[in-house]
Amino acid sequence: MKPIIQTQQLTKTFGSNGAAVHALRGIDLTVERGEFVALIGPSGSGKSTLMAILGCLDKPTTGTYALDGGRVEGLSGRELAQIRNDKIGFVFQQYNLLPKASVVRNVELPMLYAGVGRKERRARALELLEKVGIPDKARVLPAALSGGQRQRVAIARSLANRPALLLADEPTGALDQKTGHEVLELFADLHRQGNTIIIVTHDLSIAAMAQRQVEIMDGLIKLPEAA
Repeated sequence: MKPIIQTQQLTKTFGSNGAAVHALRGIDLTVERGEFVALIGPSGSGKSTLMAILGCLDKPTTGTYALDGGRVEGLSGRELAQIRNDKIGFVFQQYNLLPKASVVRNVELPMLYAGVGRKERRARALELLEKVGIPDKARVLPAALSGGQRQRVAIARSLANRPALLLADEPTGALDQKTGHEVLELFADLHRQGNTIIIVTHDLSIAAMAQRQVEIMDGLIKLPEAA
């Protein structure tokens, strides 16, 4: 079975000539199905740029990227949008929920874009809210929720189309320590259920919960030092 992610010599350059910034300088990364990987590194290391490319939100300048067995680095914007909706679930630090839509409708949104029927959308959304521990919040608006509950809604939404890959960018950054730990435990549960997860964080204690840590430094993957 092919890896869920395989990149070869990915580079990303912003600007040109004397003003060029080389955010990624040759990334070789393989993530197997079912892995839980933490991307770590200081601010400006390139980890957020790499996350954007892995999530098909941006394209590399050079190099190759295969997602779920298919090459994606040369696809059009429309094709990348389709892959984002079909194959990738996103969890962001600031939740990105629709404020005027109920919790259950927020979870349904990716399925609406995917053309899933109304009854199936609703049933799946309610099932996911049960899975993340807030089935009683289905009818309320996001403003009535705590930060941890909003992140649980975001996680439920990210799972709506049964994605091949779950990407989380600093998912506990806006939460207090206790609530953040509860959300991380939810990620750990999802991993145990077979989900492939990549989490971007600068917090080593969060990274320690992952199965594997990949450190990005100056646009390159830092290799472990020899014992």
